[in-house]
Amino acid sequence: MKGKGFGMQGGNALQLASRAGLLLYLIGGLVLLAGCSGSKVTTKSSNELPRYQIRTIALVPFTTIATPQVRDQGDPFLSTPQSVRRSDISVGVQSNVEPPPRQTVMVPGYAAEKITQLFWTRLRNRPGVVVSSPGDAGKAALSLGGEPAKSTPEAMAAAMAKKLKSDAALIGQVLVYQERVGSRLGASPPASVGFEVKVVAAEGQVLWVGNYYERQRPMTEDFMGFLQRWGAFVTAEELAQYGVDELLKEFPFGTGGEK
Repeated sequence: MKGKGFGMQGGNALQLASRAGLLLYLIGGLVLLAGCSGSKVTTKSSNELPRYQIRTIALVPFTTIATPQVRDQGDPFLSTPQSVRRSDISVGVQSNVEPPPRQTVMVPGYAAEKITQLFWTRLRNRPGVVVSSPGDAGKAALSLGGEPAKSTPEAMAAAMAKKLKSDAALIGQVLVYQERVGSRLGASPPASVGFEVKVVAAEGQVLWVGNYYERQRPMTEDFMGFLQRWGAFVTAEELAQYGVDELLKEFPFGTGGEK
C-alpha cells in the first residue's frame, strides 16, 4: 500500500512539473510576442557630443505639428501625416491596405504644454546640469522678436541658448496626441502619443535626438507593456509620462540616466 501511495504521489509530481513547464512555455511565448511589439523609444547621440561640456540647458516650450492627422478609429494601423513618417519615429503601416475615409484632427494645443511641463518637472532638479524654465525661454523668444520664426527649429534653439547664456537648448514637437475613447477597462481606440526632442548646442550642432511613439495595444500584442500599466487602458497623458521617463533614461546630460 505504501508503495502504491508513493507511485500516486510521484505521478502527481510529474503532472505538476508538466504543468509548470507548460506555464513557463506560455509565458516565454508571451514575452516573445511582447518583444515583437516594436521599440517605443529611440535615441541617437551625435559623434561630436564628446567635444562638448553641457552644464546648462534652456528648455524651450514644445510645439505641435501643424499637419492634420487621421483620427485612429481602432484599426491596427495608425495613419499619420507624411511629415511624421519622414521623422525618426517608425510607424508600421501596411502599404497594400486601402484604408476607408476617416476624419482628420489636429494635435491639440494643450499637448505641447503638457509634455513641456513633464520634461520641466523631471529636469529642473536633475543633478549635473542646470535647466532654465520654459518661462525663461518664452521671454527670450519675445526679446528676439520675429527672428526665431524665420529660422529652422535648430537655428532657433541655438539662438535661444545664446540669449539665455546656456550651453545648449532642448526643443521638441508633439506629432501625435489622441485620447482614448472609452475607459480603463476598454478603449476603442486606445490612447496614442508621439513626440520628438532635440538638444542643440549654442553654436548650432545637434547633439542628441530622442523619439517616442506609442499607440497602446492589448495584452495579446504587447504583454509586458500591458502589465506595466496594471492591465488597464491609460490616458494620453499617462502615455506621455511614460515616454518622457523612458527618454530621460537615455538622456546623456547630467546624471540619473544611461550614458
